[in-house]
Amino acid sequence: MKLLITYVILFLTTLSVFGQKAAYVIYNAKGKVVKYEKMLGGLSKNDILLFGELHNNPIAHWLELELVRDLSKQRALILGAEFFESDGQAALNDYLSNTIDEGTLETQVSLWSNYETDYKPIIEYAKSKKIPFIATNVPRQYASLVHKEGFKVLEHLVPDEKRFIAPLPIKFDPDLPTYKKILTMFEDHGTPELVKAQAIKDATMAHFILENYSQNKLFFHINGAYHSDSYEGILWFLKQRNSNLNYVTVSTVEQKNVSELLEENKNKADYIICIPDTMTKTY
Repeated sequence: MKLLITYVILFLTTLSVFGQKAAYVIYNAKGKVVKYEKMLGGLSKNDILLFGELHNNPIAHWLELELVRDLSKQRALILGAEFFESDGQAALNDYLSNTIDEGTLETQVSLWSNYETDYKPIIEYAKSKKIPFIATNVPRQYASLVHKEGFKVLEHLVPDEKRFIAPLPIKFDPDLPTYKKILTMFEDHGTPELVKAQAIKDATMAHFILENYSQNKLFFHINGAYHSDSYEGILWFLKQRNSNLNYVTVSTVEQKNVSELLEENKNKADYIICIPDTMTKTY
């Protein structure tokens, strides 16, 4: 009788679990399902973590916050993100130290339109726990210049401007598959200069990650998935400068069916967050 009751309980539990629609499924690079706790353990053992998000995906933003909270209990963290540009570091530092309020921060840096809902919770957590937060992205005006004229335009910047970008000259491999793909993704707008604009962002984010990395701490960086997918982009530049650190990547993908990872999404990262493509967007 007790055995029967046990089977019934297990059966009902199974129905309750698999009867729900999954908001996300975590896979490893080979497409094997991974539990959150296992991913957490794997991430915590590294020096630098690149979390590749889809900028308008709420599950990605929620998981970023949850990982920051959980990892901070295991490791000393440094946080950094694409959504803050390097010339805003002083203002960001002032906000984190309570020298200025949020209203003043908004006048001194270019906040993304979804900052309030998607990124502010992470910034506020960092502020409450006194976790350093690094503005890593290239200022948009320099990326725009590269998009128009290529890397050569950066040579004309004054030293005070150059401190906000990766050191020149930019070591660049246009044959990386993700860069070559940009040429076809954007059709007529997919120019070599557009690829270089992507590369100056990748190089600058890598530069400020390494400049602010501290031994025995985990640098948790948030960026658009394309900036680190397929172990390229930011990660390529990181490894050019320091191949001795332990790097780990996360990517976010959307699929119609999340019960199995599509071949095209395998090997995008060490851990792949697979989310239904019907998920609500934040903008």
